[in-house]
Amino acid sequence: MKLPKFLTQLSLFCLSLLLAVSCNTSNNSPTTDNSNGNQASSEPVVLGYSNWAGWWPWAIAQEEGLFEKNGANVKLQWFDGYLASMEALAAGQLDANCQTLNDTVSFVEDAVNGEVVVLVNDNSAGNDKIIAAEEIQSIPELEGKDVAVEAGVVDDFLLSLALEEEGMSRSDVNIVDLETGAAAAAFAAGQVDAVGAFPPFWLTALKREGSHELITSAAFPGAIPDLLVTSQKLIDERPDQVQALVNTWFDVLAFMENNPARSDEIMAQRADVTTEELQLFKEGTKMFTLEDNLEAFSEGDTMKYMPYAAQEMADFMVSVDFIPEKPDLSNLLNDSFVKTYAENQ
Repeated sequence: MKLPKFLTQLSLFCLSLLLAVSCNTSNNSPTTDNSNGNQASSEPVVLGYSNWAGWWPWAIAQEEGLFEKNGANVKLQWFDGYLASMEALAAGQLDANCQTLNDTVSFVEDAVNGEVVVLVNDNSAGNDKIIAAEEIQSIPELEGKDVAVEAGVVDDFLLSLALEEEGMSRSDVNIVDLETGAAAAAFAAGQVDAVGAFPPFWLTALKREGSHELITSAAFPGAIPDLLVTSQKLIDERPDQVQALVNTWFDVLAFMENNPARSDEIMAQRADVTTEELQLFKEGTKMFTLEDNLEAFSEGDTMKYMPYAAQEMADFMVSVDFIPEKPDLSNLLNDSFVKTYAENQ
């Protein structure tokens, strides 16, 4: 399959004009929140995030003044659609974004300002799900069925992993390409046979009578790390702000530990879910500590080590035609900001 491309001469020209005038344009009309106070720079870092349990905590930083505390001048930009946030970072409309490792591998080659992983927010540990109709009880039974996913992104990747494990491929099913919220709604309405979804959308999918989880990300430990990804340009020009973002994240984790009720209130409001529903989503999300981050950035030979995982993901995505060729991943990971934070503790 073909992922979105940005690098035609026309699109580059248009993007240059747009960026010269404004960097808050988005096809999804995202909402923005400004963090003002003692700012390290007059120009805010524009950080995109979307509907995922491991990224909702950024709203805590906004509400509790943790950006200001760490000298981070940030404009949070919320996207209702995950894909649109990745397109915006790749097009240079964001300075940083929250996205998975496999999706970053997909976009890194065409990102106009480069893309670099600087922090692991969490790992999906069951929150990404393939949900099927009652009559479908195994992955092989998906053959010839209509499966709704947001094509080319995280739950399409999960579906591909599950199919490959059974000796199948995406060509064995009928992919119905829909934004994740629309995909869940289509499944709930009985319009497709299965769906790939992440929070909060799998709640909608499971409203269909007889529907059930066919497989989740818990079956593939380490396969879906959720990340803070910045542009290489931001690292080159404003490394202090990248460090401030990383420092802020660890303050957010501390706040969550010390103030669980307030944290849940903020995240539930941002996600537009109840606090009871929030607990369900938290169960399938493993938040990454400082120690988890240091381990994830280190070398190893399993998927919990990102240098290894990125190479494996790239090879896999080429093999299933997610991407045409393996990109240069030599500058994909930068652990210096996490290490600097660790040294200062």
